[in-house]
Amino acid sequence: MATRPAVVLLPGIVLPAESAYAALLQVLGERVDAVVKELEVYAGDEPPPGYGLGFEVDGVLAVADAHGFGRFHLVGYSAGGAAALAFAAVHGDRLLSLALLEAAWAGNDRTPQEEWVMQGFRALAPFPPDEFMTGFQRLQLAPGVDPPPPPEGPVPAWMAKRPAGIRAILDAFDRGDLDAGSLRAFARPAYFALGGRSNPDYFGRMAERLAATFSDFTIETFPERHHFDPPHRVEPERLANSLLRLWQRAEQ
Repeated sequence: MATRPAVVLLPGIVLPAESAYAALLQVLGERVDAVVKELEVYAGDEPPPGYGLGFEVDGVLAVADAHGFGRFHLVGYSAGGAAALAFAAVHGDRLLSLALLEAAWAGNDRTPQEEWVMQGFRALAPFPPDEFMTGFQRLQLAPGVDPPPPPEGPVPAWMAKRPAGIRAILDAFDRGDLDAGSLRAFARPAYFALGGRSNPDYFGRMAERLAATFSDFTIETFPERHHFDPPHRVEPERLANSLLRLWQRAEQ
């Protein structure tokens, strides 16, 4: 019997890890040995003092070691994608493949269009939480695409962590140092899922930069998806098939 792929999945910033990947994991079923890991920025009620992407890199390493994953596939969405990229730059030898579901950051060598969006994120800093979150969402969507409506019912307790966590993540991005040379030397397959209704001047430009960096890089566009309506939740069958092909190719 073939060994099941060992996979670590990192969420973004909208939902807790188990909820974020529930649909994808249901489709993948017993075909993978998957571990869903919450981001370190949300480990407590407030972001850890001195938080930076190094916290996330160390957290992934600790989880992989605890589960006996010598080499494994890493999947990251949004801020989890940024953490996955940071991990690949430092511990690329531990990875069999890298899958980025609209990574929220790809180093600070940004195009002017990406930098304009980052300036918009920074300008939101003094806003109250509700306005901050609405502006944060809108900047990541294509023109004419509305942010998703607030969930019905009582506000979940975990939502209270999100504004402070996002601010900490954005600050970590500005202070981050992604070693592009290490990514150019990454000899494993890498994949980027891009939403057709996400902001093309942010995620699209980022995907193009990464395609010019990695030696083996695939961009797959999901035309009807956007950053807050992502394929791992809405089109899990299609994404699962893409990931299984990636993992199979990486292990040949």
